[in-house]
Amino acid sequence: MVVPAEDAGNVLHLINSKLPYLPTALRTIGEHLQAHPQQAQAMTISQLASACRVAESTVSRFVRELGMDSYHALRVSLAEATFATRTSGARVGEGFVYEGILRGDEPASIVGKIERSSRQALAQTAQQVSREALGRAVDLLQDAATVVFCCMGASSIAAEEGVLRFTRAGKKCLLYRDQSVQVMLATILTPQDVLIGISDSGKSSSIVEAMRLARRTGAPSIGITSAEDSPVAQLSDVPLYTSNLPGEGLYGESVTSKWGQLLLIDILYASYAARHFDGTLHHLKETYEAGIRHSRSPRPGRTEG
Repeated sequence: MVVPAEDAGNVLHLINSKLPYLPTALRTIGEHLQAHPQQAQAMTISQLASACRVAESTVSRFVRELGMDSYHALRVSLAEATFATRTSGARVGEGFVYEGILRGDEPASIVGKIERSSRQALAQTAQQVSREALGRAVDLLQDAATVVFCCMGASSIAAEEGVLRFTRAGKKCLLYRDQSVQVMLATILTPQDVLIGISDSGKSSSIVEAMRLARRTGAPSIGITSAEDSPVAQLSDVPLYTSNLPGEGLYGESVTSKWGQLLLIDILYASYAARHFDGTLHHLKETYEAGIRHSRSPRPGRTEG
């Protein structure tokens, strides 16, 4: 099956990215559309349901899962996709090296794809930030003796940013890269600590386990995820949601999740800093001066001159 190289919004891209996370009945529909996009665009909803051996209501649910308003919109999108197919030679089997980037993409195309994906991820994340949830998260952080970050893979980027931001704001932070140590650390948390778990899917096993253990110790937690019905969201005292736009990178190489997580960390930090403005200024000055002194101090084995 072929898909267009240039159209990052192609419905076949969208279906391909969602397939691993769909229930069996919905996955069956997605696989049928991928295999027969041209025939499917001419089918009525009852014909597609019959071909996939599912109920019409299941097809309607699939349409909603794609974020579309109607079955007609799906048929139009399939028609657009199959038209684009005839003007592109890029194949799904080749895969994306990063967020829709295909073999042979020119620099201008790459810039456009990355910019579009990043902008969409940031905009959707900002739109769905709950002011009430944000306020409760800041409440937890201001009372925390220690802020512990749990993450894995690409989510480590946001966790590292969180450690830097909140350390400079005067909060004690901990982050261990080793997932086993993260889980062990969760067992010794206290109600005076806060755990921040970052997982795009909300299903990362070590993060879910750490949050479960934190709850057992009485330590509150903040979850950053794109999946509202995920274990991370359900275990969080305060869940915060990133963009749920489907990324188009294989093997976890996605722009969408990274920018959403970084944006939420910055929003959390800025909200905390605004509430504790004078104290944050004081700690920013202290940490800055400490960093300057360290960078200017002689290294062991070196002499000035």
